[in-house]
Amino acid sequence: MEQVGNMKLYSLEEVKDELIGKVGTPERDEHERKVEEALHAYRIGEALKNARIKQNLTQEELGQRIGVQKAQISRMERGYSISLQAMSRAFKALGIATATLDLGIGGKVALW
Repeated sequence: MEQVGNMKLYSLEEVKDELIGKVGTPERDEHERKVEEALHAYRIGEALKNARIKQNLTQEELGQRIGVQKAQISRMERGYSISLQAMSRAFKALGIATATLDLGIGGKVALW
């Protein structure tokens, strides 16, 4: 905490320590895991959206290609409801024929 005049300024880490728990506690570890998962889903959604836009497709048009409603495409692009099956169908419909998952020391796995 830093005192600036009459105000107390707290760093993000100080606030997280207070509200969620210190680093290394089960609550904090769970929170950090959920944040990391959400970021990965968001990045996948953004990649899907960018590929769709590059092809001048609407969400509805992409949805028609893979047999889902526009709302499902919207959820996927926002990082929600992204299953491997849906992701595979969407990217294949956009002409992205292959994808791999890098598991670090576990090697790489072809997703489709």
